[in-house]
Amino acid sequence: MTNTGMNMRGKITFYEEKNFQGRSYECMNDCSDMTSSLSRSQSCRVESGCFMVYDRNNYMGNQYFMKRGEYSDYMSMMGMRDCIKSCRMIPMHRGQFRMKIYEKENFGGQSHEMMEDCDNVMEHYRMNECQSCNVMDGHWLMYEQPQFRGKMMYMRPGEYRNFMDMGMSGQRFMSMRRITDSCN
Repeated sequence: MTNTGMNMRGKITFYEEKNFQGRSYECMNDCSDMTSSLSRSQSCRVESGCFMVYDRNNYMGNQYFMKRGEYSDYMSMMGMRDCIKSCRMIPMHRGQFRMKIYEKENFGGQSHEMMEDCDNVMEHYRMNECQSCNVMDGHWLMYEQPQFRGKMMYMRPGEYRNFMDMGMSGQRFMSMRRITDSCN
């Protein structure tokens, strides 16, 4: 069975305890506040799709990318300090990827249009940091350190004038990656 022409839906199941134990909560779309359904979550299973999970309600706080697989103790595996409180399904994207990054807030300073992953903004573009961007096509992950390491932030199509307005104060992004996983 192929998935062409089908609207692929993701499915993630959260469990209160490690190793998929305790009460569970199944999610097939965005959920801004999981605490009403589950007091805590220490493991999860991504059955299909890709998700960003957040350690605060309303898609705030630290973010983590999860693709199909089992996460029996994600807090230890990912170095999380707190339980997942919200999650967002990442839609599958087919087609080109385009993002314009800017050195300063409000689309100021140097700018560069990207269509491929960039493992080091400083080396490739001679930019000290990236403080705003415009995502024109595709879904991207931005990382605070070169080589796709450190804290990350999910970027979907739209204008992002100031990362501090998104709860990322003091955060600079030094590498960017397209979300190209088939997520099925």
